[in-house]
Amino acid sequence: MKSHPLSKSESSEILEIISSQWKIELPKIKTLVKYEIDDETSIITGDKFMAIKNGETYLPFLSETTLLEKFPKITVDAGAIRFVCNGANVMRPGIKKYTDFQKDQVICIVEEAHNKFLAIGKSLIPSDEMPNITKGEVIKNLHYVSDKYWESAKMIKK
Repeated sequence: MKSHPLSKSESSEILEIISSQWKIELPKIKTLVKYEIDDETSIITGDKFMAIKNGETYLPFLSETTLLEKFPKITVDAGAIRFVCNGANVMRPGIKKYTDFQKDQVICIVEEAHNKFLAIGKSLIPSDEMPNITKGEVIKNLHYVSDKYWESAKMIKK
């Protein structure tokens, strides 16, 4: 896996893009390092910060719980955990509760018993449509425990 530090201007540009995509305020991070997984995908790390870049989309890394707390989230029942942790999209019947979110927004998926983060996804519908539907996909699963990003991050020394 190739890695290289990003210049201050590259770092601030990336942080600006991430901040606008995620719709949250990010702390000031001086230096970022980019780890290239493949042509399309890389992991960006900084001081107490880790994100995934897949194409033009940035996702928070699952291990960054302080950062994940700032995102909208949905809580899934115990029956959905195994499927979500294997990369399945989140279906409406498995959702127990949720916070407000817009369509195409980054969403954290947590399990109901211990409130642990299971996956990161993108909403396929806005939360205000949730009461009106009983089936179908609600969240596209983009990053979950033990996926290729998770395994690649094990090679990165923090």
